This record gives sequence, structure tokens and C-alpha cells, in this order.
Amino acid sequence: MIDSYSFGRIMINGLRYTSDVIIYRDRVDDKWWRRKGHQLCVEDIEEAVQEKPEVLVVGTGYFGLMKVLPETKAFLASEKIELIVEKTRKACERFNEVHKSKRAVAALHLTC
Repeated sequence: MIDSYSFGRIMINGLRYTSDVIIYRDRVDDKWWRRKGHQLCVEDIEEAVQEKPEVLVVGTGYFGLMKVLPETKAFLASEKIELIVEKTRKACERFNEVHKSKRAVAALHLTC
């Protein structure tokens, strides 16, 4: 599904994106942005949670500057959604592995 990733660019199913993305089973949202910049809030992933994934893979950026807030982690746990948080390069690898066997969504910050 994810063909390649480099700082500020990602290829998904042969299409190039240059803004942060959420990858769903059937589509890519390339208009995704977080309300608090480098903090992942519950509100930022509400649509993703509505998809009822088993796993949410979060890419925290090339250098890992985006942080998942404690309340976001707690919310996902309460929804029984496994959370995987990695720098975006590793998150892409993990998503490509996980989505083969589980309902997975990826929320990926492409820069920083």
C-alpha cells in the first residue's frame, strides 16, 4: 500500500502526496491536519476511530517531533484500538505489515 516515504513526500498505491495523510482501507485523506500542530489530539482522529480499526499506526514525522497526547492514548485504549507510534519511516513499514492481517488506519505526519 505505501510504496515509499521521504521527508515531506509519500507514495501510496502509485500516487504521490506532499501533505500529512490518514490512510484508510479504501481511501487516503490528504487534507488531514492537527488542531495543535505537533500534538495529536482526540479530535484529530475522530474520523479514523469511526472506521472501527483494530490498529491505528501514527507516524510522528521524519524526526519524530509530533507527540501523541496522553488523553489521546487513553481514548484509543478505551475504544480497544491498538496504538503503534513510530517515526514516520518506521510507521510506514509497520502499517504495510499490519494492514495485511488487521483493520488498520495510518495517520502520518510527513515532515518534522
